[in-house]
Amino acid sequence: MTLSGFFYGIADFMQLPFSFLQADMIGNVFNYSFIVLGFVGLFFWLNMQRKFNAAAKSNPGKLK
Repeated sequence: MTLSGFFYGIADFMQLPFSFLQADMIGNVFNYSFIVLGFVGLFFWLNMQRKFNAAAKSNPGKLK
């Protein structure tokens, strides 16, 4: 066994667990999940901001 064969064997072993992460198999699921996560975060933040604005409007003596 040569040294290059040894290193190629290590490389093949290290690539094996990541073989399922090929772009053809994943598609755009990863991208769509980040888009959906961003919109969920946006709506959550807008809902909290609406509550904060209503609380600030009901208490005019408080510093805004």
